[in-house]
Amino acid sequence: MVKIGVISDTHLPSRLPHLPSIVLEKLQGVQMILHAGDWEELFFLKDLEKIAPVYGVHGNMDSLEVKKKLPAKRVIEVENIKIGLIHGGGSPFGIKERIKREFLEEGIKVIVFGHTHRALMEWDEDIFFFNPGSPTDKFFTTKNSIGILYVDKDKVWGEIIEL
Repeated sequence: MVKIGVISDTHLPSRLPHLPSIVLEKLQGVQMILHAGDWEELFFLKDLEKIAPVYGVHGNMDSLEVKKKLPAKRVIEVENIKIGLIHGGGSPFGIKERIKREFLEEGIKVIVFGHTHRALMEWDEDIFFFNPGSPTDKFFTTKNSIGILYVDKDKVWGEIIEL
C-alpha cells in the first residue's frame, strides 16, 4: 500500500510566513506528497522534500517562478493507478466537470485538485475526486485541512485531516 500526502492552496507567504508545523507533522510517514497548486512561492518546498518526494502543479495565484518550474497538470502512476494532478480554476460550481475534461484521454482513476479550499472526497462514475482543502486559508470554508490518499493495488481511498 502507498500512503500519499496531499496538500493544496498553501498560499505562502500571503496567508502565513511558513507552513504550519502541524502540517509537516501530519505528513510524516507518507511515501510521496502531491501539491495541487497555489503555493504562491516555493521557499517551503525543501521542508516537504525532507519528508518524501514532492510532485506539484501550479495554480492561478502562483508566482511566475512557480509557473515556470511546475506544470499546470500532470499524471502520476502509483501501483498502476493513474492520478491526475491539477489545480482547477473558475467558479467552484462545475469544477469537477472542467477538470475531468483535462484528463479525458489519460485513463485517470483519481483526480487530485485544489482551488476551492474546500475538502472533497467522492466517486463520480469511475473517477475518485480528491481535494485536500487548504491548510492555511478559510476562504470558502470554515476548516483548514490536508489529505491522505491511499493506493493499494486496484483500490483507492482517502482521508481528510482537519487541522
